[in-house]
Amino acid sequence: MARIGHALMLTASLAAAPALGATPIKIDAPAPDFAGTDSNGAAIHLRDFKGETVILEWSNDGCPYVGKWYRSGAMQKLQREAASLGAVWLTVISSAPGEQGYVDGAQANADTQSRKADPAHVILDPSGGIGHLYGAQTTPDIFIIRPDGRLAYMGGADSIASTRIADIARAEPYAREALEAVTSGKPAPHPITRPYGCTVKYAS
Repeated sequence: MARIGHALMLTASLAAAPALGATPIKIDAPAPDFAGTDSNGAAIHLRDFKGETVILEWSNDGCPYVGKWYRSGAMQKLQREAASLGAVWLTVISSAPGEQGYVDGAQANADTQSRKADPAHVILDPSGGIGHLYGAQTTPDIFIIRPDGRLAYMGGADSIASTRIADIARAEPYAREALEAVTSGKPAPHPITRPYGCTVKYAS
């Protein structure tokens, strides 16, 4: 099942199709392995978490859509819920040097601390290699991988594409529903949804 709906964006502030057309990824297919470096300089591979549910969250601290989720505390709450369910949360920053959201390790750690975020790792992806591998288009954009290494969910954090904190309570919580289903051994209720947010600031 190809990733559909990701090109359906409402305004210029939302992402268009990803640059240079990454290889499409599919629900129930093996999630692509990757090699990255986290904000503390540690090497991270997806295969390190074999047998665990993994959440990939694309982030950009300068994006107002990301800001909505962190100012409200909703993303941090979801990260803590993931940990309580035995899942591994990986925040990925694919902003290129000179682009909005680019950070080095020290700044990434400072941002994580200041917003009381609780990912297992923040992965720095300034080359955009991991982002293009997954076809990540927006910040946020969320992918959930089952313990067997197959992709279970890709899309938006919820159903309302806005920067208004009040909309979080009114929206269908796609990512949370998927997380709770996958960690219970069930399929995600909506395995593919439309991500919304700022375009990922890949190198041009």
